[in-house]
Amino acid sequence: MSADWSPDWSAADAREAVLACFDGSEGGRRAVWWAAAEAVSRGRPLVIVWSLEWDTPGARGERLDSDSAVESTRRVLDQVAEDCRSLHPGLTVWTTLPDGAPEVTVTDLANDIAPAMVVAGASGRGALSRMLLGSTVAYFARFLPQPLVVVRGEPAPPDAPVVVGVDGSGTSVRAVEFALTFAERHGVPVRAVHSWTDWPLDVYATAPPAQVGLYHMDDAVQEVAREQVEEAARRHPNATVQWDVVTERPTHALLERSEGARLLVVGSHGRGRMTRALLGSVSHAVLYHAPCPVAVLRSRPEDLEDE
Repeated sequence: MSADWSPDWSAADAREAVLACFDGSEGGRRAVWWAAAEAVSRGRPLVIVWSLEWDTPGARGERLDSDSAVESTRRVLDQVAEDCRSLHPGLTVWTTLPDGAPEVTVTDLANDIAPAMVVAGASGRGALSRMLLGSTVAYFARFLPQPLVVVRGEPAPPDAPVVVGVDGSGTSVRAVEFALTFAERHGVPVRAVHSWTDWPLDVYATAPPAQVGLYHMDDAVQEVAREQVEEAARRHPNATVQWDVVTERPTHALLERSEGARLLVVGSHGRGRMTRALLGSVSHAVLYHAPCPVAVLRSRPEDLEDE
């Protein structure tokens, strides 16, 4: 990876850090602050990465040769890091300013340090806004093995719940475990949401909301999903869990129940016709429309074997 590594830290130092993506925007700044608080709660360092992706190939060489442009960016990055240290005394904060597309630089950095999670903002500016609003967020959600958190909306009250989508798949197990671990660490309740339909996807996508109650619930899948939640709850006895079975569009169910939530957690893949939407395309939808931060956990090969 072509990166500007700080001389006082290494990949080994930053193992399991919280990795925050920054681009100079207010959305990116809020994401860094969220990541800093999460790093404190985990007792881990914070690494802030600002990828220098130049707007046009013709300008690239000229701008890279301009010390003032790079130093201006570095000053902003250093100030954000210092703000995090001021907000959280004792937090270790490191920065890096790699040159390249975030799909490459952030992925390479994540491979090097194996972060606990990768955090990005919900809005950006310039070339990097593709990462914060566009195709790169979807790329990270599909390919990063670490949880991806996209920070959206206003800060929630301290006791706001964590909402998690549950579908009975292997990926759902990861989402539930992540949600309960997060909730237990922060002392907030969990709302586990399960939505199911046997309607064909094309019919379901266009059905009026009033007709959603016409389908029948698959009891077997519901039971598997509920067992996943109950098993995870036994591992996290200090977490309060509410089981919520809904008969409505999965996207609508999750977005509605995440109003005022501290975090919405989904997997990047489900099983069966409808749960592929619940934790597949729906995970993509909530990344861009949820009123709160969203955590997306990618499928692993062992998860898919169980589906």
